[in-house]
Amino acid sequence: MNPVKQTIRLYQNAYTGLAPATWWLSLVLLINRSGTMVIPFMTVYLTVHLHFTIAQAGLVMACFGSGAIVGALLGGWLSDKIGFYHVQFWSLFSNGLLFILLGQMHTFPQICACVFVMSSVGDAFRPANSIAIAAYSAPENRTRSYALNRLAVNLGWSVGPAIGGILASFSYQLLFWVDGFTCIIAAVLMRILLPPVAAPAKIAKTVMVQKESKVWHDHTYLWFLVLGMINAICLFQFSSIVPLYLKDVLHMEEWAIGLNMSINGIMIAVVEMVMVYRLDGTKPNLVFVARGAMIVCTAYMLLCFLPPFWAVAAFFMVTITMGEMFCLPFMNSFWIARSKDHNRGQYAALYTISYSVANIVSPTAGAFVVQHLGFRPWWAITALGCLVSCGGFMWLQKKLVRQNMAVS
Repeated sequence: MNPVKQTIRLYQNAYTGLAPATWWLSLVLLINRSGTMVIPFMTVYLTVHLHFTIAQAGLVMACFGSGAIVGALLGGWLSDKIGFYHVQFWSLFSNGLLFILLGQMHTFPQICACVFVMSSVGDAFRPANSIAIAAYSAPENRTRSYALNRLAVNLGWSVGPAIGGILASFSYQLLFWVDGFTCIIAAVLMRILLPPVAAPAKIAKTVMVQKESKVWHDHTYLWFLVLGMINAICLFQFSSIVPLYLKDVLHMEEWAIGLNMSINGIMIAVVEMVMVYRLDGTKPNLVFVARGAMIVCTAYMLLCFLPPFWAVAAFFMVTITMGEMFCLPFMNSFWIARSKDHNRGQYAALYTISYSVANIVSPTAGAFVVQHLGFRPWWAITALGCLVSCGGFMWLQKKLVRQNMAVS
């Protein structure tokens, strides 16, 4: 078989065998994320358009992360009570209205309050969505189902910031309206394409089930969350502080920043599904996650040591995207494998919360250090954080191997 046919067959195999509902849900996410314009440009909007300080912009993004914690708790709890379907629908629809409202806010307190509420409502979607993917997929293709979900999200991410950069050159207000309407359209399409799903059935509350249901008893998972949070704090710099670096240091226009960030979504759309298909099951999930953390470390070292040129910014985005593709799909597979049907909401909520905490710490710490020390010291600190998480994941994998040997 010639190389072209082999490549075509590889892509066909990577995408076959997934449930129709998984495809429909990914289409809804693609439409929703294609309107992702406000958050990638939030720090630039606040500092350039509203003349906030970098520290104030960091606090606004911290409010975004704080609301995400509330949303994760709310989404996980409601998913176990009323079902993941209804949580996803109302989160999308309400978030669209709140994006439009945010565009009408102009003072620092108004924006902080609106961002907090918007994030609380919007991030209730995440644990519900994680549960939905698990419910729609079979165990043998669950990692690919999550990868398809991420493909839709990141393909939308490749479109949203690029279009957002063009719209921002005319008016930042357009970003809020387009982002809001895509959320509402996605909610309506979800109602049309995916029939409502009932809430999960209640299980008998025996003492044994109650003990097994407590996620707090899974110490391995708790360590995983801590390490994942450190990794996410480093990774999330590319959507909060890096755009500010591109604007202030490289003097890139908004449209150029959007195009540079779209590299992330394009690479994930083209590469990730095939990569997951080839790698899934060949090594433990945490080994791939550790490799991803090391690649992310390399990306920040590029910003730290190379001169500030546009080509370096593009090379950085390619490298950090490679690290992300190793980290996130296999992190999802790791936590979902440790959960059960009756406690998946708890696991999903804590996983989302760990990322929400990272959303608070990442822009706040980044803005503080950049304002007092500059960008390069912060890139060095971020690279060190990636090294710590890489070593931690390898330690956790060795710990799991020892536990399995002891059991056998």
